[in-house]
Amino acid sequence: MDETVRQHKYVLSEDQMPTTWYNIMADLPSPPPPPLHPGRMDPVGPEDLAPLFPMELILQEVSTDRYIDIPGGVLDVYRQWRPSPLFRAHRLEQALGTPARIYYKYEGVSPAGSHKPNTSVPQAYYNKKEGTKKLTTETGAGQWGTALSFACALYGLDCEVWQVGASYDAKPYRRLMIEAFGAKVHRSPSDLTQVGRQLAEDPRNWSGSLGIAISEAVEVAAMDPNTRYALGSVLNHVLLHQTIIGQEALLQLEMAGDTPTLIVGCTGGGSNFAGLSFPFIREKINGRMSPRILAAEPASCPSLTRGVYAYDFGDTAGMTPLMKMHTLGHNFIPDPIHAGGLRYHGMAPMISHLYELGMMDAEAVPQTECFAAAIQFARTEGIVPAPEPTHAIALAIREALKAKETGEETVILTALCGHGHFDLAAYDQYLRGEMVDEEFTDARLAEALSSIPELAV
Repeated sequence: MDETVRQHKYVLSEDQMPTTWYNIMADLPSPPPPPLHPGRMDPVGPEDLAPLFPMELILQEVSTDRYIDIPGGVLDVYRQWRPSPLFRAHRLEQALGTPARIYYKYEGVSPAGSHKPNTSVPQAYYNKKEGTKKLTTETGAGQWGTALSFACALYGLDCEVWQVGASYDAKPYRRLMIEAFGAKVHRSPSDLTQVGRQLAEDPRNWSGSLGIAISEAVEVAAMDPNTRYALGSVLNHVLLHQTIIGQEALLQLEMAGDTPTLIVGCTGGGSNFAGLSFPFIREKINGRMSPRILAAEPASCPSLTRGVYAYDFGDTAGMTPLMKMHTLGHNFIPDPIHAGGLRYHGMAPMISHLYELGMMDAEAVPQTECFAAAIQFARTEGIVPAPEPTHAIALAIREALKAKETGEETVILTALCGHGHFDLAAYDQYLRGEMVDEEFTDARLAEALSSIPELAV
């Protein structure tokens, strides 16, 4: 190991923390297509969303303002873990023998161990302000459920979580952490909702999906005027809240005296990727830098690289508005891979729109390559990553090795969006040589795509 003393951690002071969220809508050449009402098939209005979301979030969802102030009460909570650190991965670089410079923004320092409280806190804040008594939600890997239960505890809200069945079974400690914060957790599909009971009749649905869990949480919220629904990814206001990540990273890279040539983040619904990349896309649009923007997704749930760009439901039962997005079809049940947070049939409409505009690229990665990268990262950088960001780590390593061959100056920034302390069973499976890569066949893709609605729009 090189004993040369080199700076590897860049920390902002508390007064350097951004006080606004960045809204990329203000800088796009064209807006994404609007969501459609599932019954009328026309653009949804605020009144259509009011049963599920507080008005402040609805206004953020459609806002074209470039910056939106972060409320003081939210900033007070953010200060518990923000600004989060940026690290230079010197030891990983050395192990790879690459001239590339690799930086990672670490969000695992939050109370939930991931980036998710960046949006769960403001969502709970706005709901409390409007008089909501209870929030329902879904969770894939359990990180969003943990984050929302944490935020609800802060603001005195009840919280009920439907956890995707495969994740519920594989990650009991994540479920217990959600319960420790005071929320109720149900395995999805459950017998507590009409849609859950109906879908559970098909054995193919037993492992669950985010689409099914969303349907259950929405059904419960829609029946109670004191209950609203909270979503951990996909929608514009969720992506907006996460942009504090990229805004901090811009300041920290300035401290490091470096400019990225590649931004790479994992994508499931898209919130982590958006939070990291959107402020850098703003800089790229304005000609201040020109990094390549790369999304990493699971090979077993490749909505960007193999899905179609079409209007589709955000949930399995077809209760949500239809969104124009890259989708595998709302009936698609992904394989129960360990990156539960990336097992979603669609991609955020805003990210899908950017992809269609040619403003970003995407690559799919098999999970065995991801865990090989995670082990190398853990043994050099000392952090065991959550399964989701291992996809971005794997692509960062690919690109660093390319730089080793070409000698091109390469500066990589990625988001380590959470730690893997509750995912050690997955690491156990990998280390015992029992992890496999599921084959996503063309026939399976065709079957999944057949569920997409045919719309004359």
